[in-house]
Amino acid sequence: MIDKNVVEKLVNQWLEEKDYFLVDIEISRDNRIVVEIDHADGVWIEDCVQLSRFIEDNLNRDDEDYELEVGSAGLGQPFKVRQQFINFTGKEVEVLDAEGKKWKGLLKNVDGDEFTVTVKEKIKKEGSKRPTLEDVDHTFNMNNVKYTKYLISFK
Repeated sequence: MIDKNVVEKLVNQWLEEKDYFLVDIEISRDNRIVVEIDHADGVWIEDCVQLSRFIEDNLNRDDEDYELEVGSAGLGQPFKVRQQFINFTGKEVEVLDAEGKKWKGLLKNVDGDEFTVTVKEKIKKEGSKRPTLEDVDHTFNMNNVKYTKYLISFK
């Protein structure tokens, strides 16, 4: 089986001096290599082709055959790395917390492994007959949520 560390080293070498970042590398038992990269402005197919060729030029198929797929992290897919949270700051996201509750709101900021989402909630103030819709901040730890993903809107 192809060593994931070898592939990761090659990807990181290609990423040097580029604004892309590594999202994930998966290698199956039958040597199917899937590399996901991302960029704040999106991923160009030409760059995926370049990375794919770079990896192929540095792995020897005679030693071990493999299948290689290089692509971008899907737009509606859960975030896997901190940089994705940073890139989507100011955008609508959906968070599924550890207890299974979904939160939808604006990704306000990222600080270390924590991020804050501003959610519109109905709040009933003392003395008021009806609740009003207000912005409420909720802070989550990236490692303690089931997923966070960009909320695609067709408005």
